[in-house]
Amino acid sequence: MTNIGLFSTLVTAMAVLAIGLGVVGPGLGMGIAIAKALEAIARQPELEKSITRWLLIGLAMIESLAIYVLVVVLIVLFRSPMLEYLTK
Repeated sequence: MTNIGLFSTLVTAMAVLAIGLGVVGPGLGMGIAIAKALEAIARQPELEKSITRWLLIGLAMIESLAIYVLVVVLIVLFRSPMLEYLTK
C-alpha cells in the first residue's frame, strides 16, 4: 500500500473513531438533562412550561458539541494538509 493509501485509511479510521467518541459525551449529557427535567416536572407540574423551555435551550447547546465534532471531522477528512504534502 502506498503512503497516500495508508494515510487515507488511517485518517478515515480516526474520523470514524472521533465521531463515535465525540457523540458519547453529548449523548450522555442529553440523557441526564432529560431525566432531571422529567424529575423536576414530576415534582412541580405547574412549572412545566418554564422547565421545558430551559430544557430545550440546554439541549440545543449540548447538541452543538456534537455538531462541532462533525464539522472538525469533515474538515480533517476532506481538507487534510498532510494529504497535500504526500502528493507533492
